[in-house]
Amino acid sequence: MSTTRTARLLPWSTPDGNPCFLLGDGQGYLSRVADRIESVQLDMAGELLDHATDMLADRKVTPDQLRFVLARMSEALRDVHRIAESRGARMPVPDADEEEDAASRPAEVSP
Repeated sequence: MSTTRTARLLPWSTPDGNPCFLLGDGQGYLSRVADRIESVQLDMAGELLDHATDMLADRKVTPDQLRFVLARMSEALRDVHRIAESRGARMPVPDADEEEDAASRPAEVSP
């Protein structure tokens, strides 16, 4: 696998909304802070999803309540999307030989 380092997209922005990036080996203090923030964001998105499911099952929910939860879900989806972009960009890129080897192997099937 290629070990080319890429900048990590951090889970926060500058005060004027621009993305923040970090160069490093992924082991430093700022990387650990970013990992914790991403973990919190993912947990909050899961809890919000459960809350939205409950609200959708409740026929007494008002349009304002649904609008509020939809706004929070939009924020959570934005966070989750950013985390996915950041993690995907840091995945190692397979060498051409490894891609050919993987293509010639049969796919693994779990029982």
